[in-house]
Amino acid sequence: MSRSITIRDVAAEAGVSLQTVSRVINNGPNVRPEVKDRVNAAVARLGYTPSLAARRMGGSRSFLLLALNDRDRTIDGWKSGEGTDWVDQMLMGGMLECAKHGYRMIFELIDTHSSHVEREVLGAISALHPDGIILTPPHSDNDQITELLAKQGLPFARIGSQIEGPGFAIAMDDRAAAHAATEHLLDLGHRRVGFITGSDEYALSAARTDGYREALEARGLFDPDLVAPGDFTYDTAIRAMQSLLARANPPTAVVASNDQTALAALKCANDAGLAVPDAFSIVSFDDTPIVRFSHPPLTAIRQPIAPMTAAAASALMRAKAGEADIPEQQILPFDLIARASTAPPRG
Repeated sequence: MSRSITIRDVAAEAGVSLQTVSRVINNGPNVRPEVKDRVNAAVARLGYTPSLAARRMGGSRSFLLLALNDRDRTIDGWKSGEGTDWVDQMLMGGMLECAKHGYRMIFELIDTHSSHVEREVLGAISALHPDGIILTPPHSDNDQITELLAKQGLPFARIGSQIEGPGFAIAMDDRAAAHAATEHLLDLGHRRVGFITGSDEYALSAARTDGYREALEARGLFDPDLVAPGDFTYDTAIRAMQSLLARANPPTAVVASNDQTALAALKCANDAGLAVPDAFSIVSFDDTPIVRFSHPPLTAIRQPIAPMTAAAASALMRAKAGEADIPEQQILPFDLIARASTAPPRG
C-alpha cells in the first residue's frame, strides 16, 4: 500500500522549507516567483493534496469557519421527526462557498438559554481556532454572544439579523416579505387574514408581524384578534390555528411564520372541513422543499437561506484575508412563490 504524500515530501522535492510550501499553497505573500514555480511543480509531480494542517503552517489562518445553531430547537426537531430543511440549506450554502476558497465549515450546537453559553462558545473557539463564526437565529440576535465575540476580536456574521450590532449582518427584509405575503392574500380578495407568529426569541418574528400588520392597516383591515402566538413549531401552530378557526368571525386565510407552522395550519383547515384553497388560503415562510410536496403545494415566501450563509462565509473569508471594503449589512432578495394553496375567498 503506497504512502500518502505529505508537505514534507513537497518541501524536500522543491528544496524549500515547510513554511514556504504552506505559503505557496495558500497564495501567501513574500515568495519569489521562481520558488513558487518550483513548489507548484513539486506539488504536481507528487500529486500532493494539501491538508488543513499544512495550510495552517504558513500563517495565522485556520481555514475553518464555525457555524453555531440553537441546540434545543435543532435536537428537539430531529427527535420529534419535525426537523426542517432550513439547517440543511444553511449548511449547504456555507459549505459550498467555503469549498470554493479551500475552507471548511464546521457545525456546532450551542444552547442559547444556558448560563454556560459563554463557556460553550469560548470552548469551541479554543478547540477549533476558526477564522470566523456564523451565527444563526436566535444566536444572531443574542447580545451575550455577539458582545463576547466582539471582545475576542474574531470576525463573525449574523444570519437573519437586521438589528444594530457588531459583526456582519446578512438577512432578507422580513418586514417586506410578510407585507408581500399579506398583500398577496388581500389582492385575492381576502379581508380577514390571520397570522401565526414566530418565537419571541427571534427578532425576525417581530419584523414579520409588523409587515403583516402594516399591510392590513393600510387597507383599514387589521384585527389584533386574528394574530395567534406561535414559536415556529408544529404542535404550537396546531393550537394557534385551532384558536383562529374558533373565533366568532374566523379568518378566510392565514400567513404562517414558517413551513412547519403552515403545515400545521393546513392540517387544521382540513380537519375543520375547510378545503384549501377553495375554502381557506395559506401562505408560508421559508419555502423549504417539504411545502412543494404537500397537498396542495403551498404558496410561500422563499427565504434565501443558502445564499445568506454563502454571503456570510464570503464576508468572513474576505475579512480574514485583510479586505476592507466588505459591507457590514447585506439585505438579500426574497421571492413569493405562488402555488395551489391560495385563491379568492368563497362568496
